[in-house]
Amino acid sequence: MTQQVPSTEPDLTGVRNFRDVGGLPTVDGRRVRYGVLFRSGHLAHATEDDAAFLSSLGLHTIFDFRNAADQRLEGPDVELPGVRNVNLPLTDPAHGAEFWTMVRDGEIDQLREILGDGKAANRMIASYRMIIKERTAEHSRVLGELAEDSLPVLMHCAAGKDRAGLSVAVTLLVLGVEREAIVADYLESNAKHRRYKVRRSGGSSSAYSPEVMELLSPLFEARVEYLTAAFETIDETWGSVDAYLEKGLGVTPEIRERLRERLLD
Repeated sequence: MTQQVPSTEPDLTGVRNFRDVGGLPTVDGRRVRYGVLFRSGHLAHATEDDAAFLSSLGLHTIFDFRNAADQRLEGPDVELPGVRNVNLPLTDPAHGAEFWTMVRDGEIDQLREILGDGKAANRMIASYRMIIKERTAEHSRVLGELAEDSLPVLMHCAAGKDRAGLSVAVTLLVLGVEREAIVADYLESNAKHRRYKVRRSGGSSSAYSPEVMELLSPLFEARVEYLTAAFETIDETWGSVDAYLEKGLGVTPEIRERLRERLLD
């Protein structure tokens, strides 16, 4: 059904934050299989060599969690022959065209107003909580398709950090991956070569000043407190991970076992 892919990370030119999620340990001593679950940033700027590498993975499905505004900004994904592309928009952690216009074009005083004093981090935390509570139908669909015929799969959003990060984390929860391993994989998005490239208007000499970058950093970093907020929301809303999976996402014991059979060694 799938091929075994080396865990060494490829040198992709136009795709940020790509990695195979294989190798992560479960609480019962198993590991996520290599070559079945991948994550990345968007594929709109993939080079020919990037596309050739992605094609070599034997992907069945690509889940693109970007919304229409993301796609207008970055462009559509490159098309890979024989690969099914599913656009399943999840709410942007910093949603709103006006907000992102300010992030790209705003002067320092405006950025201090909308991002300073913890506002940026609080916005991210609120968004993670909201995605867990309100995007159950989307996550249920992803898991249902993985249990049927959608492997190998690549999940991505714009940066491959928040929406894809949560979707991968939910998938790993189903598989029984150790919580510490889920967090560690999430934090890999902070590696310098993986980070989303912040776009700012170049008209001002202070467009990328240290203070501007500090104000923007909560939006473009993977932070433990963001993922912790998502986990806390599961417990607060459903009482436990098992209840979230079964009542929130409709993951029956049969579906869960099928996912474990397909995704774990």
